[in-house]
Amino acid sequence: MRICLYGAGSAKLNKKYLDVGYQLGERLAQENHTLVFGAGNNGMMGAVARGMHDNNGKIIGIAPDWMDKFEELYDYCDKLISTSTMDERKRLFLTNSDLFIIAPGGIGTLDEFFQIITLKKLEKHEKPIIMFNIDGYYDVLLDMMNHMKKEKTISENDTKLYEVATSIDEILNYINTD
Repeated sequence: MRICLYGAGSAKLNKKYLDVGYQLGERLAQENHTLVFGAGNNGMMGAVARGMHDNNGKIIGIAPDWMDKFEELYDYCDKLISTSTMDERKRLFLTNSDLFIIAPGGIGTLDEFFQIITLKKLEKHEKPIIMFNIDGYYDVLLDMMNHMKKEKTISENDTKLYEVATSIDEILNYINTD
């Protein structure tokens, strides 16, 4: 399965996330999945990619041709797809992936998360989306989504567009039963 990872590219990310990210990459590689990601060398992106690479996993990076001005790119992608825009990058994430994992990340990760669930709501894809809530990272966002449901700014079904996992085993169980 081609699994798209959305997550932080920050070199300053807390080590606890990097450790779990590496283990996620390791486990995905062991199960012969392919990583599709933003080609970043640092943060969650880099940690998962290193776990994949160190365990002979296949890695596809997708990045705008100007992204290296903002962050270091990962050197060991089996395939690196260059785009001219972020919109094209996100479109290629969608067309080149079978499932999405939302790992701890920043503004870019939230943008990707909300776009992919919006497209699912609008029936532009039916691919699984898993929010990886490591150590409660997304608890506040999940509370906000429940508040939005309560206030009726989103429907009851909107929070059913994605799954929430708190461990790698939960993610793999979901992937293997889908």
